[in-house]
Amino acid sequence: MTEPAAIPETQSEVASADQSDRRRKLLGRFALILAVIAALWAVWWVITQRDRVHTDNAYVGADIAVVTPLTSGAVRDVKAGGTQLVQKGDVLVVLDDADARIELASAEAQLARARQGFRQAEAGTGAAAAMVAARGADAGQAAARRAAAQADFDRAREAYERRRGLVGSGAVSKEELDSARAAYEAARAQLNQADAAAAGAGATRQAALGELQASQAVTAGVSVNTAPEVRAAEARVAAAQLALERTVIRAPITGVVTNRNVQVGQRLQMGTPIMTLVPLDAVFVDANYKESQLRKVRPGQKVELTSDFYGSGVVFHGTVKGFAGGTGAAFALIPAQNATGNWVKVVQRLPVRIALDQADIKAHPLRVGLSMNVVIDTREP
Repeated sequence: MTEPAAIPETQSEVASADQSDRRRKLLGRFALILAVIAALWAVWWVITQRDRVHTDNAYVGADIAVVTPLTSGAVRDVKAGGTQLVQKGDVLVVLDDADARIELASAEAQLARARQGFRQAEAGTGAAAAMVAARGADAGQAAARRAAAQADFDRAREAYERRRGLVGSGAVSKEELDSARAAYEAARAQLNQADAAAAGAGATRQAALGELQASQAVTAGVSVNTAPEVRAAEARVAAAQLALERTVIRAPITGVVTNRNVQVGQRLQMGTPIMTLVPLDAVFVDANYKESQLRKVRPGQKVELTSDFYGSGVVFHGTVKGFAGGTGAAFALIPAQNATGNWVKVVQRLPVRIALDQADIKAHPLRVGLSMNVVIDTREP
């Protein structure tokens, strides 16, 4: 009776032993598979990932353009709306140009007056030269009359003195002497008058010569296009024309309109920001790496990037352009107080500028501020 009961216990022990053997074999195979997978992963990591530094603290940036009016005026029309893509030179805002047109008309009138004044000065130079010639002739005539008066005076004086010497001998009567004296006095008066006329003619000639020199000083060596007064008036016209052109505000770069803050009828002052243009074809990435990750990072190394906006299926390619001049904490509004007694070491992050491939940007446009996952391959020199 005991032997039949022992047989089932033996079979159960054998079955249990077989199951244990199979379990050990399965566990052994599983452990071997895990070891192979781990070894393969280790080899893959050493070959492809060992010298690659990762960070997800990276954001898209761009050199944006802030649009501001260069002249004051009321807004007449707004051509661009928010999120609109505009090309360089497109009209964004049009200001009322009535005042600018009036200023331009006034400047043009001043230019015409300056040119007219120069032509008058040129004509005055010729007239002044003719006047100098005429006054020279008058001075010559006055000198001739003075010479004639001098000759008459000399003769009258000789006649008077000769008769006065003969009065005592009775050869000349008193009446003849008086007549000679009268002729002498008349000749002296005429000589004085001739002297005054000659002096006046000379002074008049000098005045005419001064006027000629003044006219020549205005017109000598210059033309109607190079005269200082004309050039100054032309500058005022150019300034007025520039102010008129600035009533039409154009896009300085190609980009997307953002932060538009202008409405029709609004009075704008010079320098007031009215909108921002973001150049989507010139974006870059600033990756904030830990200082301990940058030992092997150099400008020119290749970079792979992914964005949450497109997912991991879209990979952007770029190049390290350079490093910022300081960490983010160094330029913070409230810098770290590292000189205090309760100091705790904090690993700093240094922004690394990454230039993106233009083909990738055109295929998948990015927006400023989007977060990026960045991997720099430091195996390249």
